[in-house]
Parts: sequence; structure tokens; C-alpha cells
Amino acid sequence: RSEAPESQPTPRKHRRRSGVAFGRALGVVALLPVAGRAPLYARLVWSLARDDRTPGGGKAALTLAVGYILVGRDLLPDDLPLLGSLDDLVVAALAVDVFLDTVPAELLAEKLAELDIPREAYDRDIAQIRRLTPGPLRRLVRRLPGAIDLADDAWHRSGLGPRLRTWITREDSLA
Repeated sequence: RSEAPESQPTPRKHRRRSGVAFGRALGVVALLPVAGRAPLYARLVWSLARDDRTPGGGKAALTLAVGYILVGRDLLPDDLPLLGSLDDLVVAALAVDVFLDTVPAELLAEKLAELDIPREAYDRDIAQIRRLTPGPLRRLVRRLPGAIDLADDAWHRSGLGPRLRTWITREDSLA
């Protein structure tokens, strides 16, 4: 009777997954220069968020992400070294990406010029960040502003807002 060899070759699928993980790890290191420009991009996002021409769906996605980060109930506990903050980083990156996608091109160009951010550098940095975000997750999250806009439209058409407000402010209300 022959015994099975102690070490079997790594399955092809496992090697491919670890190659993707290694590529993502290298990509995170490549983000260090982008991280140095984070304060500049924070001013860009703040300026766009305060502008009335920025669509509400993008602002809502950004607000939800800030809420997720501030609430402290995470998918991965924060006390896990390195991984604990990773979910917050991914949520923030996805929210900013979705937010910036909702901004009209002419408004974005105006704000980039106002803050003296070269368009080529902005495009390169955004592409770098998007390469690190898994495609299926990015596609799913990109649907969020549209869903928020649909829900907002349905809420306004239903007329429930004024009725709910009346019910809450009524003197004998349980609310």
C-alpha cells in the first residue's frame, strides 16, 4: 500500500487568488502618494458636497458612509490589527468614488481648477483607487445614489411626509 505524498501541489485556483491578493497589497503601497494628497481631496469633496449643483444621491451616499464610520458597528472589529480599519477605509473609498461619479463633469472641472488640482493627477489617483476596489462591490455600490433618488421620489409622490409630520406634531400623538 502506497502512502500519499505529504505535500501536494497548490491548486491552480488558490494560486490565482493569492496572486490577486499580492497585487492588491502592492496596490495599497502604491496608494501612499495618493494618501499624501488626501487633505487636498478632502477639500475637493467638501467643496462639492456644499455645492447645490451636486446631486442629492451622491451626497446621501457620502452621508451614509460617514454615519457607518462614526457609528462604530463594523463588519470587522476595529481592534483587529490592520484589518480592523480596512472596512472603514473601503467604505470611505467607495463612498467618495460614488459621490464623485454623481458630480456633473463641468462642476468637477470647475472645482478642480478652483483648488488647483491638475486634472491628469486627479484622473490618475482615482484610477489607482478604483483598481484596488473589487469590481463587483464597486458596481453594486454605484447603484446606491440611483436607489436613493428613486426612494426619495417615491416618498414625495406618496404624500406620506406631510401626513407623518402632522401625526407627530399633533398634541395627543403617541410619537
